[in-house]
Amino acid sequence: MVVRFRPATLEDAPQVAEVYLASRMAFLPFAPSAHSDEEVRSWIANRLIPAGNVTVAVTTLESGHGETEEVVGMMALEREEGFGWIDQLYLAPSAVGRGIGTQLLERARAELEPPIRLYTFQANTGARRFYERHGFRALAFGDGTGNEEGCPDVLYEWAPQVKEDERQ
Repeated sequence: MVVRFRPATLEDAPQVAEVYLASRMAFLPFAPSAHSDEEVRSWIANRLIPAGNVTVAVTTLESGHGETEEVVGMMALEREEGFGWIDQLYLAPSAVGRGIGTQLLERARAELEPPIRLYTFQANTGARRFYERHGFRALAFGDGTGNEEGCPDVLYEWAPQVKEDERQ
């Protein structure tokens, strides 16, 4: 599978929404959605993508009608004073385990000033293992009162490791 990364466009909104919804259904069954599927589609088309800083991972499919792109992953970034944030990072369930999430994290590290922070749910053990494997460290554990789903979460942070000899 050859994957390309590019900025999301409004034309991508339906596929981005499908990746988001399918991923949440597959990997977050414990987290009730605070919004209907239609509200999620509207938010992605009218707020998330127009705000910018959304990257899509796409594959090219060949058919009798030519080539079409299929969105298999998405990531939304935000910059705050002193921090970079990964606000959203979702993959189509069929794309998990193919290195696409790692490539999206590498893009975030290239685009954002460290430290980079993100939240995930405590019960999302797959995501937690993924982020920890890539150097993110848990900073705080929440009880769920700070998110729409009401599920306990974890605030993670990544910063480059400074070797002892570089500190001197």
